[in-house]
Amino acid sequence: MVNAFFVFCGCVDQASVGVVEKWGRFLRLAEPGLHYFNPFAGECVAGTLTTRVQSLDVSVETKTKDNVFVQLICTIQYRVVKENADDAFYELQNPQQQIQAYVFDVVRALVPRINLDDLFEQKNDVAKAVLEELEKVMADYGYSIKNILMVDIIPDAAVRKAMNDINAAQRLQLASVYKGEAEKILMVKKAEAEAEAKYLSGVGIAKQRQAITDGLRENILNFSHSVSGTSAKEVMDLIMITQYFDTIKELGDSSKNTTVFIPHGPGHVKDISEQIRNGMMQASSSNV
Repeated sequence: MVNAFFVFCGCVDQASVGVVEKWGRFLRLAEPGLHYFNPFAGECVAGTLTTRVQSLDVSVETKTKDNVFVQLICTIQYRVVKENADDAFYELQNPQQQIQAYVFDVVRALVPRINLDDLFEQKNDVAKAVLEELEKVMADYGYSIKNILMVDIIPDAAVRKAMNDINAAQRLQLASVYKGEAEKILMVKKAEAEAEAKYLSGVGIAKQRQAITDGLRENILNFSHSVSGTSAKEVMDLIMITQYFDTIKELGDSSKNTTVFIPHGPGHVKDISEQIRNGMMQASSSNV
């Protein structure tokens, strides 16, 4: 602003430029500082313009290529070119309205050629196109466009809700896939563990049976050497009878077992020993 100290001088503030006229016609630009004027010669300060960077927010509503209405919020940073301040002062009465009109024109010409999803990725391209157009036009009016920021892209509320629902559904689908893969891996590992356990159990049973067979063989040989005149068959019958009675004793001592009815007698013991012997002989012959 111009501060008048007395009749023949005036002061232009910092970051401003004054427009001096003579008899209503542009004379010169006044830099910040103290200036002298001759009012009797028709000199006066017609006005001042700030040279600071100014910001203008513009909201543009348009539709995309896929017929979705969106609202774009742009921030335009501009300033007066000090050397061309007279053009800015005389050519444009309302520079903000002029800038807003050109932003509307460029955005509404460019955005309808872009799909909504692509618009979020290409917002910098839209801002660049607006910047190029404004720089070319506003330079003739003494203004410099410093930068344009595409602050926000706001689709219609129903469209935003649909986009969120699609995103949520995709994430749930991906979570289901991961969950299925985890369950599959768990089942495979469980099956592998069961197979390994059965294999080890089989190996243990086989070793147990081998140990029993080796023990029986050793008992038969020791008994045959200790008691003369006994055959291996007789020793085997004696061992079978002993194990038979041990088994009956264990059944009786166990409190968890209910009553078990089994045939019992010397003849049955003989039958059991013959069945065991025959089974062992058949197993030996099948291995051969």
